[in-house]
Amino acid sequence: MDISPNKVAFVIVRARELGAKVGRWDRPGDEADGDTILEARPSDGTGRELQSFIRGLNEDEKAALVAITWIGRETFDDYAEAFETAKQEATGPTEKYLLGIPLLADYLEDGLERLGVDTSELEDELYRKA
Repeated sequence: MDISPNKVAFVIVRARELGAKVGRWDRPGDEADGDTILEARPSDGTGRELQSFIRGLNEDEKAALVAITWIGRETFDDYAEAFETAKQEATGPTEKYLLGIPLLADYLEDGLERLGVDTSELEDELYRKA
């Protein structure tokens, strides 16, 4: 693979956190507190952090993330083919493309597993650090 499994695990964990967010249940201007941690708020940095992380990857790592996603959703079986296609078809910001995919974390996890990488320990380690 052209990206470290640790980097993919980071994206998986942050994408899961982002996917767990719900619409606000209070009024704009209300103070954020412990009860609002799962609300999608403009001040929440999870999405910005994930976008920034993906944006900071090199082009091969970005293509690898896309390829692993496609393998996870069973669009491709072969990593090399998925990787080359991802490089050739990249036309816009990778972070916007990936964050627009529902179930991104599941696809990445499934893609890594189909490539023989067990993500459970990698994800557990990231959750312990958080």
